[in-house]
Amino acid sequence: MSNHAGNQNGPFNIYSYYVGYNPPTTVNPYPRYPKIHNRSFLSPFTFVVGDVTINSNTYVGPFVSIRADEGTPFYIGSNSNLQDGVILHGLRNKYIQKSNKRYSIYIGNKVSCAHGSLIHGPCRVDDDVFIGFKAIVYNAVIGEGCFISSSAVVTNGVKLKPNCFVPPGANIDTQEKANRLSPMPKNEEEFAKEVQRVNQEFPASYSIYFGKNKCSCGFPY
Repeated sequence: MSNHAGNQNGPFNIYSYYVGYNPPTTVNPYPRYPKIHNRSFLSPFTFVVGDVTINSNTYVGPFVSIRADEGTPFYIGSNSNLQDGVILHGLRNKYIQKSNKRYSIYIGNKVSCAHGSLIHGPCRVDDDVFIGFKAIVYNAVIGEGCFISSSAVVTNGVKLKPNCFVPPGANIDTQEKANRLSPMPKNEEEFAKEVQRVNQEFPASYSIYFGKNKCSCGFPY
């Protein structure tokens, strides 16, 4: 936790977030701390508790909530981004498999979770997926390279094959609906890549901006 203040007459800026162990309960009795790579970035007012792994160069935006206090553990890969207001939570004793390990939530590499999206376990989101504004992914497996548009819902145990396109506002709650999805259009693919490109610059840039990566001489490195 860090505090950065301007002069005494203002403005006054606070750079603060909460990272801690899950509170012991009958559901999740063992307190575990998050494991956060030092080249990732947590924005102000983010909340991370429990058995959460966040890997290198992942950007976590303001007001993101990552609560591994019921469903656990969570895994977030490298070069991913959770934008403002994203929520991660999971159900007790509900898991998905990835590489012979059990997770409540697994998010791969180069995944973009846009503003206000909800990712609720049990679920698996493979590499290079885009999850749009206010979309919901719950109890689902999202194949590599899929694009889930704004306000869409993917749930009820469905599995999306790689490179599927979920239209805006769609409700994909049966495997039959999932199997009928079209491939991702080229324009949406380019949009997802551009979002990735921009967000991969944020961890290093914001670390300098907030003074995380400065030597004792005061210069950024």
